[in-house]
Amino acid sequence: MNLKFSNIIMSAALLATTAACTGTSSEDGKMIDKPDFKSADGIFTIEALEALGRVSGPVVSPDKTKVLFGVSYESVEENASNNDLYVMNVDGTDTQRITRTPKSESNAVWIENGKRIAFLYPDGDAMQVWVMNADGSGRKCVSKLEKGVSGFVISPDEKHILMVSNVKYSRKASDVYSDLPKATGRIIDDLMYKHWDEWVTEIPHPFLGAFDGNEVTDVTDIMADEPYEAPMKPFSGIESFAWSPDSKKLVYVSRKKTGVEYALSTNSDLYLYDLASKSVTNLTEGMGGYDTAPAFSPDGTQLAWLSMEHDGYESDKNRIMLMDMSTGEKRDLTAAWDYTVDAISWQPSGRGLFFLAYRDGVRPVFAIGLDGTISVVAQGEFDYDGLAPVSDAALVTMRHSMLRPNELYYAASGEEPRAISSVNDDIYAQLTMPTVERRMVPTTDGKEMLTWIVKPQNFDPTQKYPGLLYCQGGPQQAVSQFWSYRWNLALMAAHGYVVIAPNRRGLPGFGTEWNAQISGDYPGQNMRDYLSAVDHVKTEPWIDAAHIGATGASYGGFSVYWLAGNHDHRFACLIAHAGIFNMEAQYLETEEMWFANWDMGGGAWNAPADTKDFPDYGAYWNKSNPTAQRTFEMSPHRFVDKWDTPILITHGEYDYRILSSQGEMAFNAAKLRGIPAEMLIFPDENHWILKPQNAILWQRVFFRWLDRWLKGKPYTADTDNTAE
Repeated sequence: MNLKFSNIIMSAALLATTAACTGTSSEDGKMIDKPDFKSADGIFTIEALEALGRVSGPVVSPDKTKVLFGVSYESVEENASNNDLYVMNVDGTDTQRITRTPKSESNAVWIENGKRIAFLYPDGDAMQVWVMNADGSGRKCVSKLEKGVSGFVISPDEKHILMVSNVKYSRKASDVYSDLPKATGRIIDDLMYKHWDEWVTEIPHPFLGAFDGNEVTDVTDIMADEPYEAPMKPFSGIESFAWSPDSKKLVYVSRKKTGVEYALSTNSDLYLYDLASKSVTNLTEGMGGYDTAPAFSPDGTQLAWLSMEHDGYESDKNRIMLMDMSTGEKRDLTAAWDYTVDAISWQPSGRGLFFLAYRDGVRPVFAIGLDGTISVVAQGEFDYDGLAPVSDAALVTMRHSMLRPNELYYAASGEEPRAISSVNDDIYAQLTMPTVERRMVPTTDGKEMLTWIVKPQNFDPTQKYPGLLYCQGGPQQAVSQFWSYRWNLALMAAHGYVVIAPNRRGLPGFGTEWNAQISGDYPGQNMRDYLSAVDHVKTEPWIDAAHIGATGASYGGFSVYWLAGNHDHRFACLIAHAGIFNMEAQYLETEEMWFANWDMGGGAWNAPADTKDFPDYGAYWNKSNPTAQRTFEMSPHRFVDKWDTPILITHGEYDYRILSSQGEMAFNAAKLRGIPAEMLIFPDENHWILKPQNAILWQRVFFRWLDRWLKGKPYTADTDNTAE
C-alpha cells in the first residue's frame, strides 16, 4: 500500500455531494420488538438470554433533568436486532419511548438545549445524521455523505459537526490495469492489509461540516490525502474526538503510521485542529503508547486523556493525563495509583473527573480531583459502564453483573446507587438464578487469586455437580462481574455446572505487576493459576472431580489447547473457541503484529532509523531472544502427543485476529490422534459469534458437548441437550 495516497483517496467534495439525502426514513423490514417471553420452568435458558433487552447510552440532557438511552432486542426469526430510543427523567420516572422503527437509531445526543435530538439512522443504503424533536416527532435527514456516517460529534455552539466516514485506501486490480475491470485480485505490497474481520480497502476519516440544525453543508475531510485512520480501527469511535468549549478547535486521535510500522506500533497521538487556520498540532509528540479519549475541561483550559507509556503494549496501564492548554505542561493524575483506567468524564465544575477502572475483580465508579485524590462513587459486586454526569457528586451510569445485564443507575457519592430503569425485571421475575461466590485461592508462588464460583440455581451442597473451568481471553481482559451474551457464566451454571472463573495472572484489577506478568510467559504462571483453582475446588464435597471441563475463547482458547497436553487428567472434556494452536503460525498470521510481538517477549517497539531493517524482537526466528524462544517452544501444538481428552473446536472464518486455520489444525491433530473431536465453523462470523441464529447454534453445540462428556447424556448428531 505504498501507492501515493492522494491518487486513491476519495475527495471530500465528492463525498459531500454525490449522494442525495431523501429526508425520509426507510421503513422497509419487519419490526423487531420486545418478545413475549414466558418461562416454563424458571430456569435461565438460551431463550431467556436472547429475550433480554440490551440497554445502551445514557446521555443526560443539558439541563440535567432527563436521560436519553437505547434499548435493543434480537429476533431469532429475522436473525437481526433493532435499537430504539427512550427518554426518562433522571430519577427514573416518566419513561417514554420516542422511536419505533424497523432499523436501529444510534449515536443519539441532545441538541438545541434539549429541544431536539440528533442521531444516526439509515437513509437508503447509507447511515446518515438525522434530527428530530425530543418527543420523536419531526424526523429529518440532514447529512448526505456518499459512504455514510459511522459517528458524529456536534460542536458546543452547534454550528459545526464532525462526522466519521470512509475513504478509499487500497488498490484494486483495475486501478493498476484499467483494461482488467473485472479482475478481483488484490495487489498488496505492505502490512496491514486486513484487520479484525475485513480486508482493508477503506479507512475512516474525520469530515468537518457546517451545521444549522436542519442541514450539513461545506463538508471537508480534515485529513485529506493522509493515509491514516481517525478513529483507529477496529474499535475506536466518537470518543476519539473532542471539541473545545468555544468550538474553535477540536482534538482527534490517530496513529499516523502505515505498513509494517502501523502493524507493530501502538503509538497513537492527539492532534489539535484549529478551525480558523486549519493548522494541526501534535499534542503528544514523544509519548510512546496509545493516547486516546481526549476530553476538554468545561472551561477549556485543560485537556484530559488516557495514555499508555510503552509503544507496542496494547494492555499497558492506562493513565489519566492532564495538559494545561496555555503552557502545554503535562502531568499524570494517576501516577500513584496502581490500576488501569477504562473511561473518563469531566465533572460539570471542572474540579475533577469521574472514571471507571477494574479493581479487585469488579469495576466501580471513581472520582479524581485535580490534585490526584481518588474516591469511590459507586461500588459493590458489580461492574459499572458509562459515565453521564449530573453534578460533581452524581451521575447516571449502567450496572451489570454475572447474573444480570445492564440497567440504568443513578449514582451519587455517599449514597447507595439506585436503579432508574427496569427493562428486564419482568423476565427476571420468572426466573430463579444461579449464585456467585467470591473466593480467594492460593497460588503456586504463594499469592492469593480471586476466583469466582458460579453455582446452579437451587444449589444443594449434598449433591455432586460437574465443574467447568472458564479460561479468559485477552489475554489481559478482566474476569470481573462481566456480562456476556455468549460467554455467559450464569447460563453455564443454570445448565447444572459449577463454573470456576479465576482471575489468573495477566488480568487487570490487581495491580500492574499482576497484569503485566503474563507477557512473555504465556505457558507459565497463569496456567499454574488455572490448575490451582481447579485443584482447590476439587476438594469440595459437592464437585464431581471426575467430570470437570475447561473452556475459553481467544487466549482462553490457547489456554484450552495448552491444557489439553498439560492437565494431568484433571479434565474430562474441552471446548476451545478462536484459540491459538500453533504459535509460530499465529505470529505471522495475525494482523496486529504488536500483539504477537510484545506478548512473545519482544518488548517495546522502537522504529529503526533505517526502516528497511526492522528488528526481529519477539519473532520465533530471533534466536537471541530467550523469552521468545522459550515461549514458542511451549506452543500448544508441541504437546499434541499428550492429548487424551475429547475436544470441541469452534471458529469464525472472518476472524483475522486468529485465523480459523488454527482451529482446523487443532481439529485435524485431534482426529489423527484418535481423540473424540467435533468442530463448528462459521463462514460468516469473526472473532465473535454475532448473528442471533448462529449464537443459538453455538450455545446448543456447546452444551451438547458438555452434557455428553460431563453428564453422560445420550449423544447423536442432532441431539439437543439445551433444556435441563
